[in-house]
Amino acid sequence: MRDGSPPPVPASRRSTPRQRVLVAVTAAIAGVLAAGSIGATLACGGHPASPAATGPRPVGTPPPGRVVAIGDLHADLDAALATLQLAGVADATGRWTGGTTVLVQTGDLTDRGPDSKEVIELLMSLRQQAADAGGRVVPLLGNHELMNMMGDWRYVTPQDIADFGSVDARRAAFSVDGSLGRWLIELDVAALVDDTVFVHGGIGERFAALGVAGINAQVDRALHGQAPPDILGEDGPLWNRALVMAPEPLACAELGRSLAALGARRMVVGHTPQPDGRILSRCNGQLLDIDTGISPYYGRHLAALEIVDGDARAIYPEGTADLPDP
Repeated sequence: MRDGSPPPVPASRRSTPRQRVLVAVTAAIAGVLAAGSIGATLACGGHPASPAATGPRPVGTPPPGRVVAIGDLHADLDAALATLQLAGVADATGRWTGGTTVLVQTGDLTDRGPDSKEVIELLMSLRQQAADAGGRVVPLLGNHELMNMMGDWRYVTPQDIADFGSVDARRAAFSVDGSLGRWLIELDVAALVDDTVFVHGGIGERFAALGVAGINAQVDRALHGQAPPDILGEDGPLWNRALVMAPEPLACAELGRSLAALGARRMVVGHTPQPDGRILSRCNGQLLDIDTGISPYYGRHLAALEIVDGDARAIYPEGTADLPDP
């Protein structure tokens, strides 16, 4: 991780009801941190927990065709476009070419690069374009989006601030009433597409018991101060790295229980970058980590996941690789 990003930016002095909610949630999370339930800094760039997004909007039955998933993009437009082209869902100008494909992006569009605004706006545009073409784009919330909306800018680059024109302009854009914040705050945290559940960090057994719709609803309630904030902590779906990093026998046992509770046979996550730039498969294909380090900050390892009729494969610039299927 690198230091030198701006210190956390205070919340706007405008006092709308939604902003007052975020202030209250920030205080609640600070209390959890003080109590030690969110805990210390995580490996591979972990940070204190941040609140998450809104209630359930079911993905439903995907249209005929492929399911493609792309991991953390971290504010690099060039790498984002190159990955979308690699996956065959967009061209170099950001025009949707995926037809009826379902594209899932597992969060972390911002931080560590210069193009937060452009990458978020690209996903906003692709979601509409895909719908018009009979496909679907399912963007999920990552912990870095919420960090930005909560004023935690430790991983924002000076170039990214300059792209907005000023600190104040960037703060306004990420506010809950801003051009980016009002879109981000509506994103789900988890989505079930066919028999695969997608999430940014990971869903442990405790929160899997809620089901996908229940997780999204619980996050929404926590964000509005109507439920405990523990789902927003290090064991929650935005931050959990245990399924990727714990010893495999332990991780696989918990993963099996989580998948059973979620009604899924496979979980796809981002959040934990893989230093070799390859999609990680664990537990005989029941868990796939697609954070290959797409952004130049992590080495620009372009990759996408494709699932067709339950068969998963990795797409790399040099070709495809079959992945285990549960």
